[in-house]
Amino acid sequence: MEEIKRIKRELVYKGTILDFYEDTMLLPNGNTEIWDFVSHRMGAACVLPVRPDGKILMVRQYRNALERETLEVPAGKRDSIDEDTKICAERELLEETGYRAGKIEKLLSLKSTVAFCDEMIDVYLATDLHKEGEQKLDESESIDVEAYDLKELMDMCYSGKLQDAKTVAAIMAYAAKK
Repeated sequence: MEEIKRIKRELVYKGTILDFYEDTMLLPNGNTEIWDFVSHRMGAACVLPVRPDGKILMVRQYRNALERETLEVPAGKRDSIDEDTKICAERELLEETGYRAGKIEKLLSLKSTVAFCDEMIDVYLATDLHKEGEQKLDESESIDVEAYDLKELMDMCYSGKLQDAKTVAAIMAYAAKK
């Protein structure tokens, strides 16, 4: 494969979580093109929480990009670039569901959208769950917690009802591990 080279990167917009860039790319045929690039500075973690009865906790929340509610695994961005993603996953589990995990283990790491974004998400499995109390949501969050069997969730993945990449990856990784 011939080399593609970035010859210029220009910051278009600096957001609170994301930075948007315009990259000028030199193609192997000598032509140049402008490509969009989104930098996710912090990275993130998600967690697949499995209760002692085998039910998997999922969160239902509104997603502006889709203009509808989605069903997802609990997830969130790291508080700092140096924060261990395991700590992030534990915090998001507690904040979004009110549960703590007796055991948490990493299943995999993924890049969410490689065509234009560098976001990295570490996916964890949380077991030995115990209810710690109520959710600790941010003021802007409205999240419902629901419990499902693994088979129900896999069927939702295959039917297209669940489309969130981190959620599908977490469910499939857990199913393969189980």
